[in-house]
Amino acid sequence: MSEPTPVRRLDLGYFVRPPSETGGPRPRVEPVLAYLVRRDEGLLLFDTGVGAVDPETEAHYRPHRRPLEAALADAGVSPSDISLVVNCHLHFDHCGGNPLLAGKPVLVQSVELATARRGGYTVDELVDFPGATYEEVTGEAEVWPGVRIIPTPGHTAGHQSLVIRQSDGTVVLAGQAHDLASHFASDHLARQAVLHGLEPPLPDYRPWLERLAAFDPRRVLFAHDCSVWEPPRYGG
Repeated sequence: MSEPTPVRRLDLGYFVRPPSETGGPRPRVEPVLAYLVRRDEGLLLFDTGVGAVDPETEAHYRPHRRPLEAALADAGVSPSDISLVVNCHLHFDHCGGNPLLAGKPVLVQSVELATARRGGYTVDELVDFPGATYEEVTGEAEVWPGVRIIPTPGHTAGHQSLVIRQSDGTVVLAGQAHDLASHFASDHLARQAVLHGLEPPLPDYRPWLERLAAFDPRRVLFAHDCSVWEPPRYGG
């Protein structure tokens, strides 16, 4: 029997992003994805799905939720098997399953937790619930050997991504650092153009791409896009 996949994508439903947020005339249906990371040290869960929200937010995004328990069961595990939770940020569509994992350590950037606790940012009950156990991170942090948190601010000031070194290359769980894989690809190419010495004007790109590039990622996965970014192969 084959070994379990080291990084497994979990389907936790979808929501409808309205035209006011898509930059175009039409709404866009986006998946809600989490990732289960298997290491010798245990099981890490990156994001936990869509939580309960007020009626106004429910009507605005029209989410379709898939229970976290069901997604984990498909992967052959239960909530009690999870060793550690990492949220890319604390919006309701990324930390919705956290209360199900009460007592499990949740790694989050200090600035993200402080912002969430000021109110008016997310669903308070999804942040401070009975058994909530936060381990605050400021900047980079090594979670386990070969697993590292990297700050990737932009969508929120405290957004973070996870870099996972594997035998077949480095995987980056980028959360909502970019909404779409194509957006990441555009930023990656903008950086390449600068490195190749093209004359301005050139588009800006997020400065933390320099840090991610240092890990030479083979795959970058996202929270709201089923597409996977992979580096171009030349001459192959």
